[in-house]
This record gives sequence, structure tokens and C-alpha cells, in this order.
Amino acid sequence: MTSTTTTAPGFGVQAPPLPLAALLALALAGFVTILTEALPAGLLPQISAGLGVSEAMAGQLVTVYAAGSLAAAIPLTAATQGMRRRPLLQAAIAGFVVANTLTALSGSYALTMAARFLAGVSAGLLWALVAGYAARMVPPSQKGRAIAIAMLGAPLALSLGVPAGTFLGNLMGWRMGFGVMSGLALALMAWVRIKVPDFAGQATGKRLPLRRVFTMAGVRPVLFAVLAFVLAHNILYTYIAPFLAAAGLAERTDLALLLFGAASLLGIWIIGVLVDRRLRTLTLACTALFGLAALALAAASDMPAVAYAAIAAWGLAFGGAPTLFQTALAKTAGDAADVAQSMLVTSWNVAIAGGGIVGGILLDWQGVAAFPPALLALLAATLAVVWADRHHGFAASRD
Repeated sequence: MTSTTTTAPGFGVQAPPLPLAALLALALAGFVTILTEALPAGLLPQISAGLGVSEAMAGQLVTVYAAGSLAAAIPLTAATQGMRRRPLLQAAIAGFVVANTLTALSGSYALTMAARFLAGVSAGLLWALVAGYAARMVPPSQKGRAIAIAMLGAPLALSLGVPAGTFLGNLMGWRMGFGVMSGLALALMAWVRIKVPDFAGQATGKRLPLRRVFTMAGVRPVLFAVLAFVLAHNILYTYIAPFLAAAGLAERTDLALLLFGAASLLGIWIIGVLVDRRLRTLTLACTALFGLAALALAAASDMPAVAYAAIAAWGLAFGGAPTLFQTALAKTAGDAADVAQSMLVTSWNVAIAGGGIVGGILLDWQGVAAFPPALLALLAATLAVVWADRHHGFAASRD
């Protein structure tokens, strides 16, 4: 694939075309990662029957995947700083080939859980690599756009891949679904070898210890913003079904999620076009828009049209958030981008787990009515941190 040459903003010179084939390979890697993570959720009855366990135990296939990501992202990324990037990326993808093949063939619950943990480890490493890899392929003026393209796979997997994978699993058996994922990952390894450029790892003298990266100016504000923003998202997303049921929309959860997914894709496109020139402004705008959506949802108990509009606004705000946060961290951390991104992966996974825990506590405490105030508190904190950090992570000079 080719891309037309564009003019770099503010310079009046021609920027080189984006390496679309390589960036789309990274996007497909994200697609495989998210689909591998989420596929069991749509096939729990079949998996539980196939492995001879309860649906609750089958659901732990998702939990152990997240545990693998949390355990591996930071230490594995730090330990592999000196490795060449393309072989490392291929090794992470190979982890999905092995894990999904074992899952497709295994008749043992313990072996399947081990395979899922391996998939999570591979995911932790892969997500730590993607943003920094995309940024290294292009000049500084195109970093945000490159990261936006590389991140397309995640929302596509959630909005299209998971339903398609569930349909395939129901039609041909859940093992076939994981077999297809293994074949897709194997083909991706060849694509990466042919189209993705290789980069050297960091020289020993240039590697920064984890503490030094964590204390770099701007890194902690970005990580806090990720934690608070994504926690707010996952409180609502994890418990969207009971929230909609309270609004009398229990039968339209599928429509609401489709609307959210479509709006997310639009959000990614908007962010991809503007992120290199308006990172700070867009981050503030997305946070504020999510807050307005939370306010609207609080008032939408008997107004379906308002609820749908709020869900669309929420999707629009969330869709480009990964690109915004990863671009901010890539520009802030510089040569230590991969290590910083591994911290972002960890923060993101903590927020996912926290969304289930905090949302469950709120649901038992006061019901879904407690969600909007909690979301607003988290988003207000995000807004305050982004607003205050105008010189480093969310620098005003980038607008």
C-alpha cells in the first residue's frame, strides 16, 4: 500500500509518505492481541463444556491473560531493551501462535490456563513495543498519526473481530476460533518479516533504569491520566448491561455497544488527523466530552435518545484516548519510550481490573446511580493533571 505525500504542519515542506504496510502490520498485531484476549468471553458455554469446567472457571481464561500482561510488561520490556526490535516483535507474535494453538488443541484446563498466561505475557510485551515502534518509523511531525494507525487494530477487534470470532466459534466450534487466530498470527509473523523495518536495541550505556524513566518529567502525569481516565471508562463499560437495564434499555445493549464502537472508530480518525498538532487540546477535549457524557447518562434514566447520544459521545471521547496517551508518552520519554510504554500497559491493565472491582463495589453499594459521580470525580482529576502538566507530558507547545 502507498500513501500520498503530505505537507508537514507549519513548515511548508513535504513530509515523506507514511509506511502504511508496516504500520498496518502493527495494527494487525493489536487486532490479534485484543481478539485473543476477548474471544473467550463470547464462547464461555462452549469452552466450559469442552474443558469440563463451570462457566465461572472458564471465565478465568480472561483473568489469567490479564495477569500475564501485568506480570510481564515492565520486567520483560526492561530485560529486552538491547534486543533488535523486529526479532523481538516477531517473538511476541510467536507467543500468540503457540498459545492459541495450545488452546485450540488442549483438553486440559490447567494446560489451557498456562497457554492463556503465555498469551498475556506476549500481549504485555507487544503493547509495550507498538507505539515506540510506530514512532521510530516516521519523522517527529508524524509520530502521532503513525501511532493512531498502529492502534487501529484494538477498536476493530472489539467492534468487529469479537462478534465475528464469536459467530465463527458458534458455527464451527470454539477450538476452530482459536485455530484461526493462531493461523492469523503465523501469517502476521511473515508480514512483519517482509514489511516492517528492523531497529537496533538500546546500547548498554543508553539504557535507563526503571526508576529513572518513571521520574522523568511528564511521565508520571501521563501515567496518572491513563489510570484515572481508563478506570472511569472500565467502570462504565464493564457494567454497561445493568446500567442500561436501569434506564429501561436492557434489550438494546447490543445496539448501544455497536454505537459505542462506531463512535470510537470516528474518534480514532479525528485524533489521527490532529494529534501531532493538537495533543494537549485534544486530551482536554476528550476528557471533558467524557465528563459531559457521564452527566447526560445520569439524567437519561427515562430518555433513550439522550442515553444513545451520551454513549456515542463517550465512544468518540474514548476512541482516540490510547493514541493521545501513547503519543504523549512516546514524545516525553524519547529513547526510553518502550520502557515507558510498558508502564502505560501496566497502568492500563490495572485500570481494567480496577474497573471491575470498583464498579462492582459501587453497584452493590448504591446501584448504577453511583457510577456517574465516580466517573466525574476520576475525569475531573484527569482534567486537572493534564491542565497542570503544560510543560512536559501534555506540553502546550505541541499545539
